[in-house]
Amino acid sequence: MRRMPRILAGITLAATCLAQPAAALDFNDIAHEGQLRFLAVHPSPGSYHYESRVRITDESLVSGVVDLATCHRQLDPIRKIVIMFNPRRLQRLEITSMEGIGNVDIQGHRVEMTDVRKGAAICIQLQSRALDRLEDGTLRLQAGPLMRRYLDGYLPMQASLAFEWPADKLRLAQVEPAPQPGVILTETLSGARLDMIFAGRLSARVDLVAREK
Repeated sequence: MRRMPRILAGITLAATCLAQPAAALDFNDIAHEGQLRFLAVHPSPGSYHYESRVRITDESLVSGVVDLATCHRQLDPIRKIVIMFNPRRLQRLEITSMEGIGNVDIQGHRVEMTDVRKGAAICIQLQSRALDRLEDGTLRLQAGPLMRRYLDGYLPMQASLAFEWPADKLRLAQVEPAPQPGVILTETLSGARLDMIFAGRLSARVDLVAREK
Protein backbone atom coordinates (compact mmCIF):
# COMPACT_ATOMS: atom_id res chain seq x y z
CA MET A 1 0.00 0.00 0.00
CA ARG A 2 1.37 3.42 -0.92
CA ARG A 3 1.85 5.71 2.03
CA MET A 4 -0.32 8.83 2.02
CA PRO A 5 1.73 11.93 2.85
CA ARG A 6 0.62 14.24 5.63
CA ILE A 7 1.64 17.84 6.00
CA LEU A 8 1.39 19.05 9.58
CA ALA A 9 1.39 22.76 9.16
CA GLY A 10 1.02 26.13 10.68
CA ILE A 11 3.21 27.01 13.70
CA THR A 12 3.60 24.45 14.98
CA LEU A 13 3.87 23.97 11.16
CA ALA A 14 5.21 21.30 8.99
CA ALA A 15 5.58 20.33 5.42
CA THR A 16 5.78 16.67 4.65
CA CYS A 17 5.63 15.43 1.09
CA LEU A 18 5.99 11.96 -0.35
CA ALA A 19 8.30 12.88 -3.17
CA GLN A 20 9.75 11.60 -6.40
CA PRO A 21 13.48 12.36 -6.89
CA ALA A 22 14.56 14.41 -9.87
CA ALA A 23 16.42 12.46 -12.52
CA ALA A 24 19.65 14.40 -11.90
CA LEU A 25 19.53 13.94 -8.13
CA ASP A 26 22.26 11.79 -6.61
CA PHE A 27 20.96 9.34 -4.04
CA ASN A 28 23.82 10.47 -1.79
CA ASP A 29 21.76 13.65 -1.34
CA ILE A 30 18.99 11.70 0.42
CA ALA A 31 19.05 11.86 4.22
CA HIS A 32 18.19 8.72 6.15
CA GLU A 33 15.93 8.48 9.19
CA GLY A 34 17.47 10.39 12.10
CA GLN A 35 19.75 12.46 9.86
CA LEU A 36 19.53 16.20 9.21
CA ARG A 37 21.90 17.67 6.65
CA PHE A 38 22.15 21.31 5.59
CA LEU A 39 23.20 21.99 2.00
CA ALA A 40 24.95 25.15 0.80
CA VAL A 41 23.67 24.50 -2.76
CA HIS A 42 20.37 22.86 -3.68
CA PRO A 43 21.07 19.78 -5.85
CA SER A 44 17.56 20.02 -7.36
CA PRO A 45 16.64 23.75 -7.28
CA GLY A 46 13.32 23.44 -9.13
CA SER A 47 11.80 21.08 -6.57
CA TYR A 48 9.48 21.50 -3.57
CA HIS A 49 9.70 24.86 -1.76
CA TYR A 50 7.89 25.71 1.47
CA GLU A 51 7.21 29.37 2.34
CA SER A 52 5.61 30.96 5.37
CA ARG A 53 5.19 34.46 6.75
CA VAL A 54 4.16 35.06 10.36
CA ARG A 55 2.89 38.47 11.44
CA ILE A 56 2.94 39.35 15.13
CA THR A 57 0.81 42.38 16.03
CA ASP A 58 0.35 44.34 19.24
CA GLU A 59 -2.76 42.25 19.83
CA SER A 60 -0.72 39.07 19.41
CA LEU A 61 1.33 40.04 22.48
CA VAL A 62 -1.85 39.77 24.54
CA SER A 63 -3.75 36.93 22.85
CA GLY A 64 -0.90 34.84 21.44
CA VAL A 65 -2.73 34.74 18.07
CA VAL A 66 -0.64 35.47 14.97
CA ASP A 67 -1.48 35.84 11.27
CA LEU A 68 0.14 33.21 9.09
CA ALA A 69 0.39 33.00 5.29
CA THR A 70 1.94 29.82 3.94
CA CYS A 71 2.57 28.40 0.47
CA HIS A 72 3.64 24.96 -0.75
CA ARG A 73 5.20 25.33 -4.20
CA GLN A 74 6.49 22.83 -6.77
CA LEU A 75 4.65 19.95 -5.14
CA ASP A 76 5.47 16.41 -6.18
CA PRO A 77 2.81 14.50 -8.19
CA ILE A 78 0.69 12.24 -6.01
CA ARG A 79 -2.93 11.16 -5.67
CA LYS A 80 -3.62 12.68 -2.26
CA ILE A 81 -1.94 15.02 0.24
CA VAL A 82 -3.37 16.03 3.60
CA ILE A 83 -2.31 19.22 5.40
CA MET A 84 -3.19 19.15 9.10
CA PHE A 85 -3.07 22.11 11.46
CA ASN A 86 -3.01 21.94 15.24
CA PRO A 87 -6.72 22.02 16.20
CA ARG A 88 -5.91 23.45 19.64
CA ARG A 89 -4.19 26.48 18.11
CA LEU A 90 -6.05 27.06 14.84
CA GLN A 91 -8.43 30.04 14.79
CA ARG A 92 -9.27 30.59 11.12
CA LEU A 93 -8.31 28.94 7.84
CA GLU A 94 -8.85 29.73 4.15
CA ILE A 95 -7.32 28.80 0.80
CA THR A 96 -6.05 31.91 -0.99
CA SER A 97 -4.80 30.31 -4.22
CA MET A 98 -4.02 26.96 -5.84
CA GLU A 99 -2.94 25.52 -9.18
CA GLY A 100 -2.30 22.06 -10.53
CA ILE A 101 -4.59 20.42 -7.96
CA GLY A 102 -7.71 18.50 -8.93
CA ASN A 103 -9.71 19.17 -5.77
CA VAL A 104 -9.24 20.74 -2.34
CA ASP A 105 -11.51 20.03 0.63
CA ILE A 106 -11.33 21.78 4.01
CA GLN A 107 -12.52 19.69 6.94
CA GLY A 108 -11.99 21.59 10.18
CA HIS A 109 -8.23 21.71 10.73
CA ARG A 110 -7.51 19.50 7.69
CA VAL A 111 -6.90 20.48 4.07
CA GLU A 112 -7.18 17.48 1.71
CA MET A 113 -5.78 17.77 -1.81
CA THR A 114 -6.42 15.14 -4.48
CA ASP A 115 -4.97 14.59 -7.95
CA VAL A 116 -1.91 16.74 -7.27
CA ARG A 117 0.12 17.30 -10.44
CA LYS A 118 3.85 17.93 -10.72
CA GLY A 119 4.69 21.56 -9.96
CA ALA A 120 1.35 22.21 -8.22
CA ALA A 121 1.05 24.95 -5.60
CA ILE A 122 -1.31 25.92 -2.81
CA CYS A 123 -1.36 28.97 -0.52
CA ILE A 124 -3.23 29.08 2.78
CA GLN A 125 -3.94 31.92 5.16
CA LEU A 126 -4.84 31.36 8.80
CA GLN A 127 -4.76 32.66 12.31
CA SER A 128 -3.15 30.53 14.97
CA ARG A 129 -2.57 30.87 18.71
CA ALA A 130 1.09 30.14 18.08
CA LEU A 131 2.96 32.68 20.21
CA ASP A 132 4.08 31.06 23.47
CA ARG A 133 5.38 33.07 26.42
CA LEU A 134 8.06 31.31 28.46
CA GLU A 135 8.58 31.76 32.20
CA ASP A 136 11.40 34.27 31.66
CA GLY A 137 9.21 36.39 29.38
CA THR A 138 10.70 35.16 26.10
CA LEU A 139 8.22 34.83 23.25
CA ARG A 140 8.68 31.70 21.15
CA LEU A 141 7.48 30.55 17.74
CA GLN A 142 8.20 27.00 16.59
CA ALA A 143 8.01 25.61 13.07
CA GLY A 144 8.22 21.96 12.19
CA PRO A 145 8.80 19.32 11.52
CA LEU A 146 9.51 20.30 7.91
CA MET A 147 10.42 17.45 5.59
CA ARG A 148 10.19 16.03 2.07
CA ARG A 149 9.90 12.31 2.53
CA TYR A 150 10.96 9.76 -0.04
CA LEU A 151 10.43 6.07 0.89
CA ASP A 152 12.45 5.64 4.12
CA GLY A 153 14.49 8.81 3.67
CA TYR A 154 14.22 12.52 2.94
CA LEU A 155 14.95 14.47 -0.23
CA PRO A 156 16.50 17.97 -0.21
CA MET A 157 14.03 20.82 0.09
CA GLN A 158 14.00 24.57 0.50
CA ALA A 159 12.13 26.41 3.24
CA SER A 160 11.74 30.17 3.63
CA LEU A 161 10.34 31.35 6.97
CA ALA A 162 9.65 35.07 7.44
CA PHE A 163 8.60 36.77 10.68
CA GLU A 164 7.30 40.30 11.32
CA TRP A 165 6.85 42.00 14.71
CA PRO A 166 6.40 45.50 16.22
CA ALA A 167 9.85 47.08 15.88
CA ASP A 168 9.40 49.24 18.97
CA LYS A 169 8.48 46.33 21.23
CA LEU A 170 10.44 43.22 20.24
CA ARG A 171 13.87 42.12 19.04
CA LEU A 172 15.28 38.81 17.92
CA ALA A 173 17.11 36.89 20.65
CA GLN A 174 17.90 33.53 19.05
CA VAL A 175 17.04 31.27 16.13
CA GLU A 176 17.39 27.54 15.68
CA PRO A 177 18.96 26.29 13.47
CA ALA A 178 21.76 28.83 13.73
CA PRO A 179 23.22 30.44 10.58
CA GLN A 180 25.58 28.09 8.74
CA PRO A 181 26.06 26.84 5.19
CA GLY A 182 22.51 25.99 4.14
CA VAL A 183 20.92 28.36 6.70
CA ILE A 184 20.80 32.11 5.93
CA LEU A 185 19.42 34.52 8.53
CA THR A 186 18.38 38.02 7.44
CA GLU A 187 17.41 40.52 10.14
CA THR A 188 15.71 43.92 10.24
CA LEU A 189 14.37 45.97 13.14
CA SER A 190 10.87 44.66 12.50
CA GLY A 191 11.48 41.08 11.41
CA ALA A 192 13.70 38.25 10.29
CA ARG A 193 13.85 35.61 7.58
CA LEU A 194 15.32 32.12 7.58
CA ASP A 195 16.19 30.60 4.19
CA MET A 196 17.18 26.96 4.53
CA ILE A 197 18.22 24.13 2.23
CA PHE A 198 18.28 20.77 3.95
CA ALA A 199 17.52 17.07 3.79
CA GLY A 200 15.94 15.39 6.79
CA ARG A 201 13.40 16.29 9.43
CA LEU A 202 13.78 19.90 10.55
CA SER A 203 12.26 21.85 13.44
CA ALA A 204 12.94 25.59 13.64
CA ARG A 205 12.56 28.01 16.54
CA VAL A 206 12.50 31.79 16.86
CA ASP A 207 12.84 33.46 20.29
CA LEU A 208 11.93 37.13 20.80
CA VAL A 209 12.47 39.39 23.80
CA ALA A 210 11.28 42.86 24.77
CA ARG A 211 13.25 45.68 23.18
CA GLU A 212 14.96 47.94 25.69
CA LYS A 213 13.79 51.53 25.55
